[in-house]
This record gives sequence, C-alpha cells and structure tokens, in this order.
Amino acid sequence: MYASVRRYAIEGSAEELARRVREGFVPIIRQSSGFVAYYVVDGGDGSVASMSIFQDQAGAEESNRKAADWVRANLAALLPKRPEITAGEVTVAETA
Repeated sequence: MYASVRRYAIEGSAEELARRVREGFVPIIRQSSGFVAYYVVDGGDGSVASMSIFQDQAGAEESNRKAADWVRANLAALLPKRPEITAGEVTVAETA
C-alpha cells in the first residue's frame, strides 16, 4: 500500500471544507486507480490533514494531481497556501 498525507492551513470553517470535500472531491478520488481509503482530519488549530491510501504509488500520485486541481478550482479561498505533502509506502498497517 501507498499513502499520501496532505496538511493544509485553513482559512475559515473546517466544517464547510469537510462538506465541500465530501460532496465534491470524494466522488472523484473514489474513482482513482487502486483507491483504498480517504480521510480528512480537523486539526482544531487552523489546520486540516487528508490521508489517501492506495494499492500502489501510481494511484497515490494520480490522487495528488486530482487533489491539487480540485482544490485550486473549489477551495482556493479556504486553502490559500500549498499543502505540505508526505507520501510513501505504508510500512505498518493495522485495522480492527
């Protein structure tokens, strides 16, 4: 598995951002090759992080491109700065 974590500084409402992402971006990322999971975390301190999990690096890189395009078109006012991105092979994974 391959993961991509994007950390954003948010201007405005985390709830509004979550609504827009759920309604607009989630349907797009779900169709990406190798999609496994997607999460958004409200850091509570003016930050939001998203995590995308894919079966392979190609799918994760595709999602990063789609996310960048979608954010520019739909969330520029809420996320005016470029995100900090950490991506790589998942080395430990455990689920209930």
